[in-house]
Amino acid sequence: MGIIKEFKDFAMRGSVIDLAVGVVIGGSFGKIVTSLVDDIIMPPLGFLTGGVDFSQLKYVITEANATAGVEEVAIKYGNFINVIIQFTIIAFCIFLVIKALNTLKKTEDAVPAPAPAPTKEEVLLTEIRDLLKNK
Repeated sequence: MGIIKEFKDFAMRGSVIDLAVGVVIGGSFGKIVTSLVDDIIMPPLGFLTGGVDFSQLKYVITEANATAGVEEVAIKYGNFINVIIQFTIIAFCIFLVIKALNTLKKTEDAVPAPAPAPTKEEVLLTEIRDLLKNK
């Protein structure tokens, strides 16, 4: 029973739950970025490049032959271009989030901590110093 309790303690730790939430949000964010690239960024880019649909760009190595049962073999570099654009957008968004978190952390660190109260020894030494100064 010890390993089950240990696993429960591990799974209920805050960092594991935070990680799970991050994975779910990250997956959803990935879908949003995919839609942004496929539906908003690539159509105007294709229009500017003469009506090219980047997702259909490919280099055909072997043509398909239905009678022989051979499928087309191609390098689909258009999809690769889309994925690179998606990655760049996601990386930039993560950069902005981390930058904002670091700025907030610096603001918290910038607040000086209150000076600690002097110890009895320090108070006594200060009084002795002051008395010696006045002589």
